Amino acid sequence: MDVSLSGICVSGARATRCLLVGLLWLACGWAVAQTNPGVSPLPGIEIPAEDRERLAAESAGLRADIEAAAAPGGLPAALRERLVDVEIFPKAVSWAVELDEFYDLKQVAAAEALLAEGRGRLEALRSGTAPWTTATGLVVRGYRSRIDGSVQPYGLVVPEDRPAAGGRMDIWLHGRDDKLTELAFLSERMRSRGTIAPPRTLVLHPYGRFCNAFKFAGETDVLEAIEDAMRHYAIGPDHVALRGFSMGGAGSWHLGAHHASRWAVIAPGAGFVETARYAKVFVPGRTPPPEWEQVLWRLYDVPGYAVNLTNRPVIAYSGANDPQKQAADIMVEAVAAVGGRVEHLVGPDTGHGYHRETKESLDRLVDAAAERGRPAAPPRVRFATYTLRYDRLDWVRITGLMRHWEQATVDAEHRGPGILAVKTSGATALTLTPPESWAAAGTWSIDLDGQTLDCPTAADGLHFHVHDGRWQTGRPAVEPRVLRKRHGLQGPIDDAFMDGFVFVKPTGRATHPAVGAWMEAELARAIDTWRVNFRGAARIVADTDVTPDMIRDLHLVLWGDPASNAVLARILPRLPLEWNAATLRFDGRDYAAASHVPVLVYPNPLAPDRYVVLNSSYTFRQGSSNTNALQTPKLPDWAVVNLDTPPSIAAPGRIEAAGFFDEAWRFPTTASLKQR
Repeated sequence: MDVSLSGICVSGARATRCLLVGLLWLACGWAVAQTNPGVSPLPGIEIPAEDRERLAAESAGLRADIEAAAAPGGLPAALRERLVDVEIFPKAVSWAVELDEFYDLKQVAAAEALLAEGRGRLEALRSGTAPWTTATGLVVRGYRSRIDGSVQPYGLVVPEDRPAAGGRMDIWLHGRDDKLTELAFLSERMRSRGTIAPPRTLVLHPYGRFCNAFKFAGETDVLEAIEDAMRHYAIGPDHVALRGFSMGGAGSWHLGAHHASRWAVIAPGAGFVETARYAKVFVPGRTPPPEWEQVLWRLYDVPGYAVNLTNRPVIAYSGANDPQKQAADIMVEAVAAVGGRVEHLVGPDTGHGYHRETKESLDRLVDAAAERGRPAAPPRVRFATYTLRYDRLDWVRITGLMRHWEQATVDAEHRGPGILAVKTSGATALTLTPPESWAAAGTWSIDLDGQTLDCPTAADGLHFHVHDGRWQTGRPAVEPRVLRKRHGLQGPIDDAFMDGFVFVKPTGRATHPAVGAWMEAELARAIDTWRVNFRGAARIVADTDVTPDMIRDLHLVLWGDPASNAVLARILPRLPLEWNAATLRFDGRDYAAASHVPVLVYPNPLAPDRYVVLNSSYTFRQGSSNTNALQTPKLPDWAVVNLDTPPSIAAPGRIEAAGFFDEAWRFPTTASLKQR
C-alpha cells in the first residue's frame, strides 16, 4: 500500500500509521497546510525488494546466532554480558526494514556494514575476545534498559591518551533529526568524532531513544548510558561535562538544572527552556491548553529550577542571529534573578550553529571548569523543585512536599564544625547528608527556619519533618496503609514510563463493546508508538500470566475494565474509584460506564513501591511532534475520558475531568480541574 502524505510517499508499515494520522486530521477538521502535526520518525523511501529481503534475512540470522550464544553453554558468562554490544546492530537494521526507515539508498550499504560489524563482534566473542571493549577512537556500544528490557546504543570517542582510571568525560547531546534511527545513529557514530573531542577526554554520545529532547525515557537513557560507560571505562563522577546544541542544548538545560549534582560544568548551545513562549502557545486564535497541562509544564520548564544552576558553572552559547538565542537569554535573566550568573557567549553574525572563534573560547572555559571538577564538599547548596521526581542536589534532599507542582526550595549552608543553617519553603520533610570531611563529633546543631535542632550523626543522613507546623528531627511517622507521594512514586501518569513497566492486556470481554473497542485500539496504539517514538518493544503480558516478580519489579499498566482484566478486578476495591457495569464513580461524580473510561496512576496495592496505571501510555500524542517543547505531559494523575468524542492526534477522547491527587494520594478537597 502506498500513501501520499503532505507530498511524501511512503509504503508498508509506516504507510498505515501515516494514513491513520491523516484520517485523524480530517476528523478534527484540520487542513495540512494550516496545522501539520508531524510524523516522526519521517516516512522512509522504498528500497529494492531484494535488498529488503536480504537485510531482513541477515539481521534475523544474526539475531538467532546471538540467541544461541546467549543460551546456556553458548558463551562464558563474562562474554555473554557483551552480547548487548552485538545486539545493537541487528536491531538497527531489522527495525529500519520493518518500519520503512530508509531515507537514502546509501543506507542499504550502511546497514550491510552494521551487520558485518555485528557478525565480526559475535565471532570475536566465540573466540574468547571482545576487542572493541579496549579499542580507542570511535566505538559504539549498547546496554539493556531497565525501562522495557530493550537494547539501546550509545557512541564513544575514546582517546588513546586518556587516564587508565578517573579522568574526564563529556556528554554530548545531539540535535533533533527526524531521520535519526538506530541505523543512522550507529553509522554516524562509527565515522564521525562529532562536534567536540577534547584531548584526554572520553566523549559519550547518548542516543536518547531518538528525538524527545532527552526527556521521559530519553532522560533515563542518558543516565543509563552514563552509568554503563562509567562502569566499563573506570570513569569517576567528578569531571563530567554536560554539553549539547539545538535539541541537545535544550537537553543540556533540562538535565543540567534537574540533575545539577552530576556535572562539573553545564554548557548548553541554543535549544529551548520552556513551553509557552517557545511554542507560541498563547498566540491569538489558539485555544489555551487546559489548566492541568499548564501546571505540568513545571516538570520540564527550566526557569523554575534556575536556582539549581547557581551550584555549578554554566557556560551558554548562542549565535547572535539564532532565534534559539531566546533560551540563553531567558536563563541568564532567570539565574540572575536568584543571585547567580550564566556566562553567555554569543557568536557574532551567526545563525543556528557555532561561530569558530567563539567556540574556541567556549571550549577553553569548559576545559577549565571540567578540570576543576565538581566540588567535593560545597559549603552552600541552593535547591528548588516542583516534584519529588527531582528531589536532591548535592547533600540536600527534599523528601516531602507541602504540595506538588508548587515550588519548594532549600538554602543550606555549612557554618562551621557541626553547624548547619537551613532555610526552606514548601518542604515538609528533609534529609541532609553532610560530606564526610565535615564529620561532627556526635551531634549536629541545625538552624532550620529559625528553629534550633540537635541531630545525632547518622550514616544515612540527618532527617527532619514538619509536625503541627514545626520542624522535628527524624523521619515522619508512617501509619500502616497510609500512602504518601515520594520520589519515584509521585505521578503524573507519564512518570510510570521512566522506569520498568509492563503492559497487561485483558483476556476477558469488556462489559460495553465501545469501551472494549477503545481499549483495544489504544493498547495497539501504545505498543506501536512506544516502538516508534521511544525505540523499544514494550513488555506485554496477559492478565492471567502476571507473575509475582512482575508485580514486585515493574509498574503494571492495566488495559481493560473490571470485566475484562482480572488484575484490575482484583485490585479495584483498593483503588480510588468505583466501576461497575452501569457507573464509573470518580472524585464524587458519576459517569456512564458505557461511554466513559478512567485513566490514572496510583501506587500498586499489590506492591506499594510500584505504580499501577489504568488504560494509558505516555500522554503526549502525535499532535505534539512539531516541536519537542510540546512533548510534555498532557494528563495529570487521573482523568475521565468521554468516548463519545473519538481519539485524535491530541487526546484519547474528550477529557471530561482530570486532576492531581494530593500528597497522600487522595482527591483534594478543591474541585477537580475541568476541561476548558
